[in-house]
Amino acid sequence: MQVSSFQQVPAESTGADPGAKVWRVPRAGSLGRLRLEDSADVPPGPGEARVRVQAVGLNFADIFAVLGMYSATPQGAFIPGLEFSGIVEAVGPGDCAVSVGQPVVGLTRFGAYATRVTVDARYLLARPDHWSPAQGAAFPVQALTAWYAIRTLGAMAPGAAVLVHSAAGGVGLNALEILACLGGRVVATIGSETKRPLLVNERGLAPGQVIVRDSRRFGDQLDAGLQTIGATGFDLVLDSVAGPFFEPGYRRLAPGGRIVIFGCADFMPTGLRPNWLRLGWQYLTRPRVDPAQLISTNRSVMGFNLIWLWDRADILPGAYEDLARFIRRPPHVGREFAFGDAPAALRFLQSGQSVGKVVLVV
Repeated sequence: MQVSSFQQVPAESTGADPGAKVWRVPRAGSLGRLRLEDSADVPPGPGEARVRVQAVGLNFADIFAVLGMYSATPQGAFIPGLEFSGIVEAVGPGDCAVSVGQPVVGLTRFGAYATRVTVDARYLLARPDHWSPAQGAAFPVQALTAWYAIRTLGAMAPGAAVLVHSAAGGVGLNALEILACLGGRVVATIGSETKRPLLVNERGLAPGQVIVRDSRRFGDQLDAGLQTIGATGFDLVLDSVAGPFFEPGYRRLAPGGRIVIFGCADFMPTGLRPNWLRLGWQYLTRPRVDPAQLISTNRSVMGFNLIWLWDRADILPGAYEDLARFIRRPPHVGREFAFGDAPAALRFLQSGQSVGKVVLVV
């Protein structure tokens, strides 16, 4: 029997127990199906690294995946999670972009709800020295989402008027960092008044730039926000909410303006299982755009799913290099949960009460 020739940190030097723990879902459909299980370690192959996970970043996509409402949800049993932070404890044979003992943050196409993860080393990034493991786990998915929405699809120009939905969330806070560096004039929306102090007191927005969304008068709220920043229309809208808040923003796009949609928080169920009757009604009454109208009004509506980056690892180094110009502070971690409390952490994220990032700490 041939033994795999990978480098490994001895267990006593990492403080790690043999084997791994994972949160697994036997099949999608309910948050109540999450189960904490033992899992065998996977030896890294060529170009791969095994990471002892210290923290896991939570995303709305995790909830939608567990509920079976995410287009990329794996068939059958799967381990949720798209991002993590930890220490490299083993690398496969041959050249590898990371080294044993190195603190890293990483992306994975599911599988991050684990105490050990084996991934292609191209999806790992050295964790900044002054960042905690939780801050590292809060970075890749939401920072890359904001970057791609603003820099690639949004083609953000200096001085542009920008509407940022859910600005106190992980993507929103990263977007504010990037927009501040680019000289964007921002109107920010939040879901509750309790989130306003973070944006006004810590992120320097004027009170008139921050809107607590109210579907009954959202158009008037946007008009007031535009007046505050001295604009007549939005050049860019970053929309993670959709639902009744899409059309008012769309109607207030300036000529050449763009809406970039990367989430549909309005579809988020409140219970352990989807209410398919309610969701069916929401789907039938969802916002619709006439392509011919896009031509006559010179507007654009674009959407993306960050998981597509899994097939484009080649663009990650450039993306991270660009982000380093804009992200000048560690990510804001609003709430930490123990790894064993993953179901409670997902329910908290689902509630819409979170500010910044929700993280599982191993």
